[in-house]
Amino acid sequence: MQYIKMTETPVPKLITQLGIPTIISMLITNIYNTVDTYFVSMAGTSASGAVGIVFSLMAILQAFGFMFGHGAGSLISRKLGKKDKESASRFASTSFFMALLFGTLIGALGILFLTPFMRLLGSTETILPYARQYGFFILLAGPFMTSSCVLNNILRYEGRAAYAMVGLTAGGILNMIGDPILMFYLNLGVAGAGLSTALSQMISFLILLGMFLTGKTESKLSIRLVTKKAEAVIMIVKTGFPSLIRQGLGSISTMLLNHQAGVYGDAAVAAMSIVNRICMLIFSVGLGLGQGYQPVAAFNYGAGKYDRVKKGFWFTAASGEIILGGLAAMGLLVSADVIGLFRDDPEVIRIGVTALRFQCVACFFQPLTVCTNMMFQSVGESGKASFLASLRSGICFIPLILILPSFMGLAGVQIAQTAADLMTFAISLPLLIPFLRTLEKTNEKESCEI
Repeated sequence: MQYIKMTETPVPKLITQLGIPTIISMLITNIYNTVDTYFVSMAGTSASGAVGIVFSLMAILQAFGFMFGHGAGSLISRKLGKKDKESASRFASTSFFMALLFGTLIGALGILFLTPFMRLLGSTETILPYARQYGFFILLAGPFMTSSCVLNNILRYEGRAAYAMVGLTAGGILNMIGDPILMFYLNLGVAGAGLSTALSQMISFLILLGMFLTGKTESKLSIRLVTKKAEAVIMIVKTGFPSLIRQGLGSISTMLLNHQAGVYGDAAVAAMSIVNRICMLIFSVGLGLGQGYQPVAAFNYGAGKYDRVKKGFWFTAASGEIILGGLAAMGLLVSADVIGLFRDDPEVIRIGVTALRFQCVACFFQPLTVCTNMMFQSVGESGKASFLASLRSGICFIPLILILPSFMGLAGVQIAQTAADLMTFAISLPLLIPFLRTLEKTNEKESCEI
């Protein structure tokens, strides 16, 4: 029984079981993004810069998808912890159809105003033709991207991460196969990379949807189950709002990064785009393990098993530190070789190596802050989670990326993210420690009452 599995399996074993499929999913997703970067870079430095522009576009779509997905997922997991399947299905259906609607609206408006949209995201005049080609297909796939985020997160929060992995990895593998075929064999160039990504997103969506339609989930999807109560929608949005902030500010920060790097030419935009993809690949391993913790935290918090929430936090944070620390150390040692794999332009390599080394240092401070944010969101502390989510790419990063280049030039662009990560770490600790103490006291009180 799923309830027994989520509340009685030893915490390290349960998080590992849920985390490994998520890590694989995250890795495949980021690998195919990295493969996109590799193949598009073969079309030139300006084309390589277009990847960074479109990356921020994808972040906008994912921001809404994750808001509805994490919002509903956390609520669903807590409802299932209380054995309330009917409410879980209502949250699932409402979030799915809302994500589908928002993805359609963003895609339609983006295609209608494609050129100004690409400029807004940081495209230079030389990058613009490539960004338009690539971005068009991403916008076309917008509804599938947003709703896939919801399906994926509901599966994870139900404790069925393996099913989510199947959908995401299938799409990712197909994208990696499609890139060279469409770009070079069919001579579609950068447009081929965009088409390949769009097709893979559609296929991934269909596979994930099939999990629900074939009865493999606790919660069900139906237009009849979409709630008419405003408070239910508000609960989804409120709970998922940290994800919207995190992803939305990530898109804004990438846009500002592109603008600030663009001052120093296409090579700087290309270098920072490549560095961001590499760091996301590293970060995805720790993030995948952290996402394995989220359903454990939400389910057990709903079931009143607060000691398991706390144990899971420390296991996840420690494991993330070991994993990210090891990968970051490797990145520090082979920075030039890794950048060179994507672009053999000496200027791109020169700029990228410095930025990559700084961001690898930041990896040592990320596990604890990410786990803190995930825990707060999973247990319904949306105010604290929203604040923490706004730090790394917003409150801390935006002033730094705007101010540092004025004093430090290109170096300010290269170190802004690392400085933001250090500040986020320092701010997270005072929020984390009192909450963990509260969990411990609540658990002791309830144990005494029993």
